Amino acid sequence: MQEIFIETIGIIAGSLGVIAWIPQIREVWIEGLHEGISLPTFFLVSSALVLWLIYGFLVSSISIIIANIAALVCIISLIVGVMRLRNSEPNSGANTGS
Repeated sequence: MQEIFIETIGIIAGSLGVIAWIPQIREVWIEGLHEGISLPTFFLVSSALVLWLIYGFLVSSISIIIANIAALVCIISLIVGVMRLRNSEPNSGANTGS
């Protein structure tokens, strides 16, 4: 019974973490805004999530596995959206937004 309680807390925490990405995803995919988003940071975060996912499999924690898969989907969605927007801009990379 205690294990179910612990995994439930993990599922809730993971869900909140994923919900936190929704406004950013909305800005990129719906509003087309990408200024201020650091792709190296997102690549680092996705690397950390992959390691957490591996850890989740190693300790057989369904909450860690689900949360990190969902978060990875969000991060990859953001990376793809930002790259798509930046590649579609004329002179992409030349304008730093200053």
